[in-house]
Amino acid sequence: MGDLSWRFGKKEREYVEEVLSSGFASSTSGSMNSRLEEEFAKAHGKNFAITFNSGTTTLHASLWALGVGYGDEVLVTCLTVISCMNAILYCNAIPVFVDVDPDTFLMCPKDLESKITTKTKAIMPVHLYGQMCDMTEIMRIAEKHSLAVLEDCAQCYSAKHNNQISGTIGDIGSWSFENSKHLSCGDGGIVCLDDEEIADYLRKLSTQGFKNATAKSGKIRVSKDLFQNPSYTRHSHYGFMYRLPEIAAAVALAQVEKMETFVSRRQKMGSLYNEVVEFDGKGIIKQQFLPSGDESACWTFAAKIVDESIIWADFREQHISNGGEPIYAAWALLYNEGSALEIQKLQTQMGLDPMDCSQGICPNAESIQPRLLQFTANQNTLEEMEIQAEALSKTLRYFK
Repeated sequence: MGDLSWRFGKKEREYVEEVLSSGFASSTSGSMNSRLEEEFAKAHGKNFAITFNSGTTTLHASLWALGVGYGDEVLVTCLTVISCMNAILYCNAIPVFVDVDPDTFLMCPKDLESKITTKTKAIMPVHLYGQMCDMTEIMRIAEKHSLAVLEDCAQCYSAKHNNQISGTIGDIGSWSFENSKHLSCGDGGIVCLDDEEIADYLRKLSTQGFKNATAKSGKIRVSKDLFQNPSYTRHSHYGFMYRLPEIAAAVALAQVEKMETFVSRRQKMGSLYNEVVEFDGKGIIKQQFLPSGDESACWTFAAKIVDESIIWADFREQHISNGGEPIYAAWALLYNEGSALEIQKLQTQMGLDPMDCSQGICPNAESIQPRLLQFTANQNTLEEMEIQAEALSKTLRYFK
């Protein structure tokens, strides 16, 4: 991969210097965090945004705030990063794995509804590769069964489904600022929502349950004199230590101000890949299907190998030899990971039959996962983009 330092410029350094110059005086009042939250909430048309130290802790705290607890079931796609499963397990809840649509590679609403039980508490749609799930159907199902919806938008900034922006349809939207994402401060996360009661609880969860923390503000010291009174009690809730450091918030703020630029660059790269596949890729690979009217943020360009005679590793090797950046593989399905044993342990403790982790839980995902190709889309210049498009074109012509 080429030099990515272009992602961080003058503004990031200016805001970081502002924090350093203050001597971290605002580390418990959240000046940069407050500015970041205000900017992010405004961009998504939401009442509240709350920062976290990772995109995993956003999921954990959100599930907790939505009432997910011991023995509850949360429906989640099996084709996603491990943090989605872990966040559910942190709540002592059971992940129930939903199959994917074979064309969009995203949560299949039909399979989703078939796996709802009396123990189901929430749905976690994961908007993979920059593209949104069928939120129209998912919300219909959620409302029908009175289920909470947490949108995982870690890979999905500013995408659209029926003119609605990712993360603004469910009860809570969650984003990641990890270093590979559209926007990054090294690591971190943020949530958006409208419900003030849930937002207030989320804020307290993120900061050790300080009673002065509110939906709108992470400030915990209202008065230094009062705060240091021996009889003063500081905590109204049980909570975690998930606060985003001010210096990370400074970088993220500058990144959010450039969100449109970062997303449009990836979309341009995606469109060039798409043109190549349409011209050279017939019968060889098939790109992620984008429903009419939807808009992808193209975190990566995802496609599956449809020619069964082509070996995945051979395709990747040929692509690299043609000047392409290394292609990424899809994650192993969550229930195929060794850590899925934790689900079985929890089920056994609850007196339930442990989940069978063998093949057959999600047949579409099991078929697609070994054939998925994830092409990088975070190039800076048009020249860099054209090099990657040409590498894919050469690779497809080779396999023809």
